Order: sequence, then structure tokens, then C-alpha cells
Amino acid sequence: MSNVMSAQPQLPARPDHEYQVLDIAQIGRVQQDVGFVEMLFNITGFRRALVLVGLCIVWEAYARYLGNPLMFPSFTDTITTLWADILSGRLPSAAITSLKILVSGYSVAILLAAVMTTLAISTRFGTDLLATLTAMFNPLPAIAVLPLALLWFGLGTSSIIFVIVHSVLWAVSLNTFSGFLSVSQTQRMAGRNYGLGGLRMVFFILIPAAFPSILAGLKIGWAFAWRTLIAAELVFGVSGNSAGLGWYIFESRNALETAGVFSGLLTVIVIGLVVEGLVFRTIEILTVRKWGTQYG
Repeated sequence: MSNVMSAQPQLPARPDHEYQVLDIAQIGRVQQDVGFVEMLFNITGFRRALVLVGLCIVWEAYARYLGNPLMFPSFTDTITTLWADILSGRLPSAAITSLKILVSGYSVAILLAAVMTTLAISTRFGTDLLATLTAMFNPLPAIAVLPLALLWFGLGTSSIIFVIVHSVLWAVSLNTFSGFLSVSQTQRMAGRNYGLGGLRMVFFILIPAAFPSILAGLKIGWAFAWRTLIAAELVFGVSGNSAGLGWYIFESRNALETAGVFSGLLTVIVIGLVVEGLVFRTIEILTVRKWGTQYG
């Protein structure tokens, strides 16, 4: 035994290091003031605003280079038309009409998605039902169900809401269900240890843990709803007593008012940016960032 131990190589001794403790007065200034420009660039909103300003400059420069307002109006012409239609009340009325329909269809789709995903995560039959329906209807474009909407609900708001629900439901359901499946078994077992099961497990464990995926699905669904709404209004035209943004764009195109077409599209973009920057951003800050499940 002693021979075996003596045969083992001897490791070199680790050298000792002595560090002298310095007085804090000798260290100097640790904190460094950030310059005003650097402080501005640390603000996310400022950086994104710079991107928008740059795009507007490129837009204006290209329109002036092209020199054809009928094909591509300048940014200043578009803003002038936008402001004139805002003052006349035409554009705000169209935006309010579209938003009312959009919120109605979006809310119905979220409610149906919540029911379907809760059923899918709770029962095996629900899982098969959701998988089958999403495989069937998710690849189906919203424009393909427009004729059915016209036959079933006629020319009006109900048809547009039906098309919006179809475009939103499957994206939100898939993202929510994928988020539920990604919840770790540790969190599920912790919920069972507290006596949670069924709907209580869904509301208290699965939804908070899967909320980043759910929020991503809500964002995708909102974008799909906007696209579907504008396309449906281009076909359906006037809904009820007033027309939406899609019909505003369609009328401007028929009148060869290209600046009006661009102002309608710009309104859609601005509303999307406001919803993304205020609504969804606020939800992120109050939920996933506060819980520490998402950073950025």
C-alpha cells in the first residue's frame, strides 16, 4: 500500500498570494457619469423613435427622387392628407368603427381559445380536438372563409367578426397550448402538493408559467386581426352606418387619391405601434418582467 502511494506523483504546492487592503480614498472614483447622448441611447423609446424618423426621411427622399405623387406620394403630402381627414372627422370615424369591430372579434377569439386550451390541457379528448381543429383550420387563410361568412351572416359586422375570429383563434390557441406543455413537471408537482387540480391548476400554475408564450400568441393574434379586418373591409365595404379604415383606403384608391391610401395605411401602422408600445408593453412589465420570466 505504501509503495502505491509513493508511486503517485506529488502535486506542486499552490503559491500563496497576499493582497494588500487599500483604503477607499486610494481607489478613486468608481462611479462614472453617463453623458447626455449615451443616456438618451439607453432609452428604448428614443432608439425606436430614431428608427421611425430615419424611415420617414428615406420615404421623403425616395418620393422626391421618384417625382410621381400618383404612384408614391411623399411623407409630407401623406401627413397633410392625414391631418385634413382628421380635422374633417372622416379618418377618426373610420378608425373608431374598425377598432370596435376588431376588439369584438378579438375578444371572442380569446374567449374561445381559453376554453379550447383549458379543455385540451385537462383532458385527452380536448388535446385531440385542439390538435385536429388547428391542423384543419390554421392553414386556411381568412380570405378563403369570406364567401362562407357572406352566405351565413350576410353583408355586415357579423361576417367581419367571424373572419377575425377565424384568423385569431388558432394562433392564440397554439401558442397558449405550447406554453402549457412547456411548463416543467416541478411546477406541476408543486401545484399538486398544494392540492391544485383542474381549473385551479390552470389558473394558478399553468397560466403564470406559460404567460410569455400566451402573450406572444396574443401579439400574433392582434396582428392577424388587423390584417384580416382591413382585407374584409375592402371586400365588405360599409359595416352598419359607417365605414372602417379598409373602406377608407378603398375609396381613396378609387378616387386616385394615393396620399389618402397612404394615410389610411399609416393610421393602421400608428394604431398598431400604440397598441404594441402601450398595451402589450405594459402587460409585459406588469407580468413576465415583474415575475422574472422574461428580460429585455
